[in-house]
Amino acid sequence: MVGISDTLMRELGGTVPRRTEPKPLCLKVGARIRELRTERGMSLQDLAEAGALSKGHLSSIEQGLAAITIETVERIAAALGVSPFCVITFPEDDELDRIADLARKLPKGERRKLRKELEGRTTHEPPA
Repeated sequence: MVGISDTLMRELGGTVPRRTEPKPLCLKVGARIRELRTERGMSLQDLAEAGALSKGHLSSIEQGLAAITIETVERIAAALGVSPFCVITFPEDDELDRIADLARKLPKGERRKLRKELEGRTTHEPPA
């Protein structure tokens, strides 16, 4: 059914055809989710349960075969204990995202020290 959203299609009892080739952005988001999941020692099943998703759907997301909604990003982020922003940023593509990713891995006290150091460096007026 052309022109009907995936959600409406499901509500009407239809199925959405499974994508066979990953879209580049979906593939990147999926890889990021897998990276965050494995960093935490979580299995696919663990994250699926914590995020109230089916294991199959999460697997499709990680493979880039399923588009992801903002609601799903929020659920996955909460299950991983990170912000939704963290799920959809790609540290390998941007220096600021890389810095944020490295800071996220520090213990809370170290992150606080780093933040204060950065604030101190950026709030001072440059010498005349």
